Amino acid sequence: MLALLLVALSLGLSNFAAAVGIGVSGIDGRTRLRVGVIFGLFEAAMPLVGLLLGRSLAGTLGHAAHWIGAALLVATGLYAVVHAARRGHREQAQAPPAGPRTGRLLVTGAALSVDNLAVGFALGTFHVSLAVAAIIIGAVSVTMSLAGLELGNRLGAKTGERGELLGGLVLIGVGIAMASGIF
Repeated sequence: MLALLLVALSLGLSNFAAAVGIGVSGIDGRTRLRVGVIFGLFEAAMPLVGLLLGRSLAGTLGHAAHWIGAALLVATGLYAVVHAARRGHREQAQAPPAGPRTGRLLVTGAALSVDNLAVGFALGTFHVSLAVAAIIIGAVSVTMSLAGLELGNRLGAKTGERGELLGGLVLIGVGIAMASGIF
């Protein structure tokens, strides 16, 4: 059980970092709920999908999963940076933070959890209840995501109108860290 908790914590680190990036641009209750649900569902479901896909796909996708996830995060971060650069100062000052769109959250959640497919392959070799593993991984992911959102929101309050730009840069950094094997 301790090993499973440690796996869940290591998987949740990338969610925490990405949630900081999202939180920097401002969050509300709805955004907290969407991030927690989306990140938690992806983190819990991907190991299950990995187990169902079987071991034959593990070698191929397992090696490429870090690169796929990293590329998606960098692309999402670049989109946020470009969006922030195009938005005028006046428009930003008048509009309250709306939070990221659900589509962007889905892409980010998928990118962060693609490498969890390999975890599913590994879980199949141990005598771990898949339902328990999914619940623990999902719960840890939601907790770490919400903590990251709060930290990001506090940082965003200090960065003011540059929050979305900073958030995009954080997502790019998380993508680069995933590609390098840090996450």
